[in-house]
This record gives sequence, C-alpha cells and structure tokens, in this order.
Amino acid sequence: MSRRAGFRAGGLALTMLLGLAACGDRPQELAAGQKRPDAPSWQGEASGFAVPGWQANDRASWEQQIRTRNQRQNEYARIAQ
Repeated sequence: MSRRAGFRAGGLALTMLLGLAACGDRPQELAAGQKRPDAPSWQGEASGFAVPGWQANDRASWEQQIRTRNQRQNEYARIAQ
C-alpha cells in the first residue's frame, strides 16, 4: 500500500467516524419545570437564586429589582458614594 493510499484510507475512516458521531445528537427539549425561553422573564419561578422580596409573576417588583441591581453595578454611581 502506497503512502498516498494510506492517507486516503485514513481520511475516509476519519470522515466516517465524524459522520457517525453526528448521528449521536441528543434531543434538545426542555425538561419538566424549566422556564420556556419565549416566556417573559418576570414570569419565572422563585428559586434559591431569587432575591428575597421578589414575587413570581409580579412584573413591577421584577423591574424594580433589575433597576436596583443595575445601579449597584454602575461604576459611575459607585464612585460618587
């Protein structure tokens, strides 16, 4: 077997291996209880990461919490303190 034929066989084997790996794709569906990506953020469930005082499905409290969090990350506002 010539060197060129060996490269060809190796390339063919690699192509077939990658082709088979592509067939092993898992389904990408939401598990039960996960928030849908098209639902508004303020309709999320209260979890261990939620700020105390925030109520699920309360848009006003969600928007207020986002404003407060953004202000705490604002460097211009932090320097002025």
